[in-house]
Order: sequence, then structure tokens, then C-alpha cells
Amino acid sequence: MAKIRIKQGSNEIEIDSRDFYVDNDSVADVIESLKQMLNERPQTDVMNSLDNAEFHEPEFSSPSTIAVDDIKNKLRILAKDSFFDQPKTVGETVAQMSEYGWSASPFDVSVALTKMAFNKEFLKNTTDERNQYISKEALLTN
Repeated sequence: MAKIRIKQGSNEIEIDSRDFYVDNDSVADVIESLKQMLNERPQTDVMNSLDNAEFHEPEFSSPSTIAVDDIKNKLRILAKDSFFDQPKTVGETVAQMSEYGWSASPFDVSVALTKMAFNKEFLKNTTDERNQYISKEALLTN
């Protein structure tokens, strides 16, 4: 995942993407292009000019509902971002998904996590009658 934040004067742009890869050789070009866009246009025009740009500021906008079939992919993104390095409940997972701009029912998230635990993508633990899920890789590295 790439996360780039650039601030010039009162303009600031942050790109947090799971859809593209920026390596060490291309990151300077990407940052320079973004700086030029900030200088040439107001920030809102910059974001509108980017193809497939998604806006999500949790404090200002509501998360968008994701399809049930896409929940597992979103959970894998959270796992890559180290969210499941510590045990998490379904409620905590739904809240984190909302921070990413995604909305799904707790039931659908629970079903997806249970299936992924059954397929050994996550480990499931029950503590105080609450199911918790942790990344399998997190346990292997600790």
C-alpha cells in the first residue's frame, strides 16, 4: 500500500491507495507530479482530475456500503495494514472498516471472518464469550 501526503502552503493532498504500487524509483516522480498539480489548481480540482479517486474523511462523510462478496477482500486489506496483528472482535472490525470508508453489516463481517478462519486465513479465539480474530502471520512473526 502506498500512502503519500504532500502539503504546499494551505493545500494538502494525501493519497492512501490499495490499488497501485509505487516503488522507490517512481515515488519521486509521483510526488513531483502531485506538487505541480497543487500549485496549478485548487485542491478540490486536483482530486477531481484523478481517475478513480475516492474521497473519505470519516468525520465528514458516511462510509459506502460494500457488497457481501467484497468483504473478504476488504478484510485482507485490513490484515495487510496490520489491523489483525492483535486479536479483534467483529465490532472492532466493523468500526475499522468504517474508518476506511466501507460499510458492512456486523453479521456479514462475522460470517466472512468465520469462513476465513475455517480456511486458516485467520485464527479464531473465544474469550469471555466473544469471538476474536487474529492474523495467522502475526502469530508466526511473534
